[in-house]
Amino acid sequence: MIVMDAINIHASCVLLAKAGRAFGAPANAGVLLLGKSGAGKSDVALRLIALGARLVSDDRTDLIVDRGRLFGRVPATIKGLIEVRGVGIVALPHAARARIALAVSLDGAAKRLPPREYYKPPCDLSAAIPLIRLAPFEASAAEKIILAAAAFEKNLFRERVRS
Repeated sequence: MIVMDAINIHASCVLLAKAGRAFGAPANAGVLLLGKSGAGKSDVALRLIALGARLVSDDRTDLIVDRGRLFGRVPATIKGLIEVRGVGIVALPHAARARIALAVSLDGAAKRLPPREYYKPPCDLSAAIPLIRLAPFEASAAEKIILAAAAFEKNLFRERVRS
């Protein structure tokens, strides 16, 4: 097993687990939530967890490459903790790590029919990680993430749709 040293980034991470069922997303798919402080990373993670996902890390994520695949894991100092604005820091059940299947930029720049983008991690990686951009506080943000994970994993996109 070839594992590189961890690179810590400002991001949250969840494992889809049971949340993926509604759209057929794999339970072992991890989602990396990217955004500035206050962008909604913890809020979106909390909504995904309410749908059956498991917390991996909140606000800080260690990225590692194992056999050419990107994984997110929790730094030891914040293991099982999530900061919920207006509530406080709360302990939750968590997963130790997740294979990153999707990166989500919570920059509010959602387009109707976006071009394909890929996340460029700060480490060497042989596999491309799909990237989507969403407005984090839309009511359907969590469901869009789950659907995108399923669509990328199962190649469900249709580039041309007849009107």
